[in-house]
Amino acid sequence: MQSRILTYLIVLAAVVSAIAAKAPTHRSLRAEAMGNAHVAVVDDKEALYYNYAGLNQINRLGNYNLRPEQGYYPRNFIGDMRLNLGGAGPFETYFSTYNVAKDLQKLYNNAQEAANAYGLPMNTVLMDTLASHHELVHKVNSYDHKYLTMKIKADAEMAFHNFGAAIWVDGNVAPYLDAGIIIPFMVIDTFYIDAVAQAGGAYGITDNLAVGAGLKLAKRQKVDMITVDIMNYDASQDTLEDRYHDATDDVLDFSSVSVGMDLGVLYQLTRELRAGLSVRDIYFKDLAGDKITPNVTAGINYSPRFFNKNTGYARKFNMALDYADAINGQNNYKFLSHINFGMEVEQNLLAWPGYSNEIRALALRLSGGFRGGYPAAGFGLEVLRFFTIEFATWAEELGYYTGQDEERIYMGQLSIGF
Repeated sequence: MQSRILTYLIVLAAVVSAIAAKAPTHRSLRAEAMGNAHVAVVDDKEALYYNYAGLNQINRLGNYNLRPEQGYYPRNFIGDMRLNLGGAGPFETYFSTYNVAKDLQKLYNNAQEAANAYGLPMNTVLMDTLASHHELVHKVNSYDHKYLTMKIKADAEMAFHNFGAAIWVDGNVAPYLDAGIIIPFMVIDTFYIDAVAQAGGAYGITDNLAVGAGLKLAKRQKVDMITVDIMNYDASQDTLEDRYHDATDDVLDFSSVSVGMDLGVLYQLTRELRAGLSVRDIYFKDLAGDKITPNVTAGINYSPRFFNKNTGYARKFNMALDYADAINGQNNYKFLSHINFGMEVEQNLLAWPGYSNEIRALALRLSGGFRGGYPAAGFGLEVLRFFTIEFATWAEELGYYTGQDEERIYMGQLSIGF
């Protein structure tokens, strides 16, 4: 029966798949910090985004009464209710671009002064300068196609035993700068905001096997490429205003909302080893003109007993490996691009002796791994179970295979809730 369920999920994804755009992506910092290997970890609210079957673990994992054989794992309490706000960007690129931009500004100012002094066209002076100073050409080239991707996220989420729901927003804008041959300009590549509402549940078929399913409503607002020429500011300003109205005028047009489905399976192979499979983002119509490819991910999680401790000073250790987005070959045809690996350790640093880890004052989580061949790392600091500060860094591939064009992302997040 278990193998039949896995087969049905894979066949369903294959039937509805096609080469398509990227689905709305929830950026879970706990998962990203451990290389985004999470489909078999899912022991808290992250089950909403990676594998709904994981909702069955909440208030069971670490509970000696409901699951005695895994009572030595830190208890995940009754559930999670959180509000999150975060943002990200490639800060290394920001700093390097700023330094190069200062040098280029000096170059253009000097060329303008020389053109005014000798009565020559600025273009002529600039081209002569570049022809006689090859080091300046190198600076111009280093300024060519500089990406400055920025991301935002906001979430409201809750998860309990066998049920969860969330409303979240993911925004992305990817401007890039070009020195050009004569005139610098900025291009804002596709700008989008995804808004998603989702809910679902899980069911434990046996003590070791759980299945889950959820529905989501998604709306995507996007604006295609905009070119901003610094020599023609008035026209650029009009263009930006037009694109702003394109993006906001139909925000409340719910006819463009797309309905999607997520499915998942979780199986406890041994008391320390868990396997998971999820088929996510099965959308039944295009999303803002984009056809979405479902995400099929399979993975395992190893949580050795001797590393874990379920007391007031609880300790949790997870090591996970995923084969992610298996049927999507677009910009991802190298085997390593699908492999995510990571580990995490969470330790209660301050607690009330004699109480379980549900009443903890301070907890620290450290994580690391590899996401599609690129290193990832992060941490989370929880205070009084109510305030959480998280940070994660990972890399995304802008090219067609791992190692071609890395974009490193740094994201921070503040959460409040229980």
